[in-house]
Amino acid sequence: MTYMLAFDAGTGSVRAVMFDMNGNQIGVSQVEWTHLSDEKHPGSMDFDYLQNWKLVVNCVRQLLMETCIDPKKISAISATSMREGFVLYDEDGKELWACANVDARASDEVRFLKALDSELEQKIYEISGQTFALGALPRLLWLKNHKPELYEKAVTMTMINDWILYKFSGKLQVDPSNGCTTGIFDLKRRTWASAPTDLCGIKNSLFPPVKEAGTVLGYVTNETAAMTGLSTETLVVSGGGDAQMASVGVGAVQNQQTVVSGGSFWQQEVNIDTPIFDPQGRIRVNCHAVPSLWQIETIAFFPGLIMRWFRDAFCDSEKIEALQSGRDVYEILEEKAKDVPVGSNGIIPIFSDIMNYISWRHASPSFINLSLDPLKTGKKEIFKSLQENAVLITLGNLKIIEEATGFYPAEVTFAGGASKGKLWSQTLADVLGVPVKVPVVKEAAALGTALFAGIGAGVYPNIHDAVQPIVKWERVFSPNMDNHKKYQSIYKYWRVIYNEQLQLADRGITSHMWKAPGL
Repeated sequence: MTYMLAFDAGTGSVRAVMFDMNGNQIGVSQVEWTHLSDEKHPGSMDFDYLQNWKLVVNCVRQLLMETCIDPKKISAISATSMREGFVLYDEDGKELWACANVDARASDEVRFLKALDSELEQKIYEISGQTFALGALPRLLWLKNHKPELYEKAVTMTMINDWILYKFSGKLQVDPSNGCTTGIFDLKRRTWASAPTDLCGIKNSLFPPVKEAGTVLGYVTNETAAMTGLSTETLVVSGGGDAQMASVGVGAVQNQQTVVSGGSFWQQEVNIDTPIFDPQGRIRVNCHAVPSLWQIETIAFFPGLIMRWFRDAFCDSEKIEALQSGRDVYEILEEKAKDVPVGSNGIIPIFSDIMNYISWRHASPSFINLSLDPLKTGKKEIFKSLQENAVLITLGNLKIIEEATGFYPAEVTFAGGASKGKLWSQTLADVLGVPVKVPVVKEAAALGTALFAGIGAGVYPNIHDAVQPIVKWERVFSPNMDNHKKYQSIYKYWRVIYNEQLQLADRGITSHMWKAPGL
């Protein structure tokens, strides 16, 4: 038996996940991590590459210890990560500076670029499918303005999953599905484009080679093998962005398949066979990890992180119960919330807005319409309302895609950590009004990454042949159409209330949960 090792570096944690050649998950090691904020630079979110590399190494060692797999039987490794976060290197390949995905320090730079040319952002969007909201261009300009000594030393840029692979192989490169999120890609050609950097006054010498997912980069180096316990005979293979790899991990490798990935962020991905741009700039367009496909993407901010906050702030008793019983704390919370009525007795959570990529901001976090009756507003009701809220955002985002393309899915695949929740999965089906398929392997991004590692090692001939026998379904959740009608009404109320709350934040009366730089 041969094995593949996948690294999944998310916003909230890093995981090392082992799969066999049949797609069975053999073991996983996970550690939560945090990103550093510099109080001198509001909105900053530094990626601590020194500490985080130690966590990656520890994950590997822990996984090898727990699985007792002979490292020489691991044919290949690959990596996926949160998109948008990137790492800069000097001429010797040493890391200089890095930021995580929703770093928002470059507000002044965005305002400068918009003042320079009011149509600049739209021009870049029509080349790359990206705006200034999450892209690398404003952050690079910020670095040029605030840390010129680092900017001048920087000769290469990679994404965070590519950084992991570099640490293992010593090879610097970028894959299209994550590299395109910089906003410096020609989306149609699936490679770097100098026009965006030229338009923004950024040097265009930072571009490493572009390698499609599944491309062999080399072998685990002697140094990294000594650190981790891996074998120098193990191949290192190009990976991709987390949402794209999650799509692959649930078999979404054909045109018009739709995937909802529920993690720290929630992504809604619709496969397309040619890039389509929204004239209003509301939706994002990315390269899929599959070379012949692209994806329309919408994003909900922080559902997984919000649920973690709720767990840690209010659920001490459930955490103790989970520890004593060996169960997952979220499973216990779902069990307690299963009989909460549709709409959670009127509770309206205010967190993420629906997608508006060209002017992206979110209202101040809050709960609206709470009751002082403890039988109507308690822990289980608030928990259920947070699950419902994540799904209502998903509905709103799919409606935007429908407006831009005329396409609404006939079924949806639900992947990621949130899909472990049976209550959450059923709520997704009820709100969207379509069947929701949940795969056996929930760590879909890791599985998709492992499959591309297997392609690099020759275990599979191509990604279509790889997913067909491996992706299996745990359950299909059929929508309760009576509940669907209720949720349609709840969705309308939520949109009205959300817009009122957003205006309060826009007026400075409350604080935005997050807003794109320059807004």
